[in-house]
Amino acid sequence: MDKMQQAVAYMQEQKLEESAKLFTEIIEENPEDPVGYINFGNLLIHLHELARAQRFFEKAIELDEHAATAYYGLGNVFLEESVYGKAQQNFQKAIELGLEEGDVYYMLGIALQNQEQMKLAIPYLLRATELEPDDEEIAFQYAMSLAQSDHLDEAKDAFEQVLKLNEAHSDAHYNLGVIALYNEQMDEAMDHFETALTIQPDHALAANGKEQTKKLRELNKE
Repeated sequence: MDKMQQAVAYMQEQKLEESAKLFTEIIEENPEDPVGYINFGNLLIHLHELARAQRFFEKAIELDEHAATAYYGLGNVFLEESVYGKAQQNFQKAIELGLEEGDVYYMLGIALQNQEQMKLAIPYLLRATELEPDDEEIAFQYAMSLAQSDHLDEAKDAFEQVLKLNEAHSDAHYNLGVIALYNEQMDEAMDHFETALTIQPDHALAANGKEQTKKLRELNKE
């Protein structure tokens, strides 16, 4: 295992001081190599030292303007800082430069969601689900973007896919309940709201959905 691999391994093992020491040595030994700056930037994000992380990613880009992972790291900095437009720009740049990973598409989708651009987020989140088909959070956010864009049939299918990944996903059950209620499928709505509450008894939205379904049932009986 070379020094770079060891530094990354330390970071993954939460041995952050050891990781930082090795990354510093790597940069001192290879000051023109952007990879050391990128990895140190990733470590600094983990430590929530965002201003320092930004400088390291920018240095990497200065050394290699085609360093896709540096733009991805910079996007993560801006996302953490809630500067969503700049996060979007950097994630898009990383993709343009060939970074074909689920995380970058997912983060781009999240940046767009946070700018209330749900429809624009859909294709990126869809691509993220294709690259990471077993990631339930990616699947859920894709479903949410569909639902919030009023693509309810597609959203229903997507939330059901979330349940295939995790049948105890209370928010997926809640959202399926909302869709069923919208479609006046009272029994199905009640089943999903009750399941959400069984999984998460303090799920206030599911409790409210259950009460609304009860009231609508009573009105329909009159």
